[in-house]
Amino acid sequence: MPLPTAWLPALAAFEAAARHQNFAHAAQELHLTASAVSHHVRKLEGLLGVSLFQRHARGVVLTIEGRQLADAAGGALADLHDVLRDLGDTRGERHLVRVTTLYSVAHTWLLPRLPDFSAAHPQMRVRVDTEMALTRFDDGGPDLGIRFGPGQWPGMTAHSLMGDALFPVASPMLPGVEHVQGPADIQRLPLIEDLARQGWQDWFRAAEVHGATLDVRHSFSDTSNALLAASKGMGAALARERVSEPFLSSGSLVRLPGPLLPTRYAYFVVYPSHRRLRAAARLFLDWLLAQPGRSPPQRATPKPPTP
Repeated sequence: MPLPTAWLPALAAFEAAARHQNFAHAAQELHLTASAVSHHVRKLEGLLGVSLFQRHARGVVLTIEGRQLADAAGGALADLHDVLRDLGDTRGERHLVRVTTLYSVAHTWLLPRLPDFSAAHPQMRVRVDTEMALTRFDDGGPDLGIRFGPGQWPGMTAHSLMGDALFPVASPMLPGVEHVQGPADIQRLPLIEDLARQGWQDWFRAAEVHGATLDVRHSFSDTSNALLAASKGMGAALARERVSEPFLSSGSLVRLPGPLLPTRYAYFVVYPSHRRLRAAARLFLDWLLAQPGRSPPQRATPKPPTP
């Protein structure tokens, strides 16, 4: 049976209210007043004969029936949005995927792999934005995000990409590195840190070096900048296994003795749960999840650097 056209404005208002869990935010998106959104929702509840929201002093919460309708309405509108976007695609948007991630991940892990994606899918275009915060996934914004964290973000679907681990590195030209024979010797070097939740104290504890006296000389907000500073001989840094490979393979950094410390967090590919992925984003997601070496890093202890 065709959907009565009189229901469409009410369904659009309900879908926005359900997605935001807030009538005022939905009204802002739809260029309506909050009372107009509330009127549409109450009209829909009257037509259906069920309550779609539980209303209380702090806001609204979907009922079981409301969640069922929100999932269906969100999926239907997302499908319609995709078709309309493809039909009106005059700039090749259907072949564009927009990705947001940390600079360290983009520079040292993603970019070296992108030529393989381009070779396999020459019609595709990739736009990579780098920033620290979890971006708002608005219309026209990113399709996918690669983030380092616990794997749970409100309103987001997260696919596990890979684990990581920490270990100490330094330039082979750093004064004093030739005398490092074990983990305890590293505390005698000038140290570099980043803003990661796990740092030198955690690593020395894992290496069973207790009461370490740390000489932290420099601090950077991004891991890749900390590694770059270490490669310039400014001190020893804690490297993440997933983003340190270019520095190690070039010889600008060498790994120092000690254990791998698995990180508490991992890397995930994320996108809004309410929004169906476009075909281009789905293709890129499948490619990311098929990358080799996604298994968590294994513990290993290297030999000390050759003096």
